[in-house]
Amino acid sequence: MRHVYIRGILGMVWMGSAAVCGAAGNFRMAVFYGLLCGLCLRSAWAGYRKERTQKGGR
Repeated sequence: MRHVYIRGILGMVWMGSAAVCGAAGNFRMAVFYGLLCGLCLRSAWAGYRKERTQKGGR
């Protein structure tokens, strides 16, 4: 379950980086960081669902 938390935290860090770059006007890097954020959060969600189904949750 640790990997889910780590990926979630990394996704939030990338989200913050995208917001800072967007506010500074560096939109190319903001898009790049946004993609990294999406990939990390999607991976965390998939891991969470897998863990939940293995334990018998809904």
